[in-house]
Amino acid sequence: MSGAGAPAVEVDASGMTVEIVASLWHTEVMDGLVAGAIRAAEAAGASYRVTRVPGAFELPVVAEALARKGADAIACLGVVIRGGTPHFEYVCDAVTRGLTDVARVHATPVGFGILTTDDDAQALDRAGLPGSSEDKGAEAVEAALATALVLRDL
Repeated sequence: MSGAGAPAVEVDASGMTVEIVASLWHTEVMDGLVAGAIRAAEAAGASYRVTRVPGAFELPVVAEALARKGADAIACLGVVIRGGTPHFEYVCDAVTRGLTDVARVHATPVGFGILTTDDDAQALDRAGLPGSSEDKGAEAVEAALATALVLRDL
């Protein structure tokens, strides 16, 4: 079952800023993810900025620019829904590798809020909307901020 075993993360990120980078595709899902990300940033006491990009493929280049500018934490949000072509695999692989590289090269936490689902229903169930079973936007921000605190304390 998706979401089973998820940790309860409580973060005091006062004085930190989380950069929320979100794609524009799948408006209803993305609106839920962004709202959840903002709620999590506010609950953690962090300031935030939301930057929108056309699609998931564009997330890594913007995350890279933000990491170079010294972002405390970055949360990337997007949706890639499987279709009848290999597009799904190419985009998911490129985004995952790109965001991993940003985090590793810059030692900047990047919260992975990319939904990679088989259909719209699975995406809606993870979007943090009323009736959704999960809130991946909030989880991405919580993970990025919690990791930023770990890095700060090393």
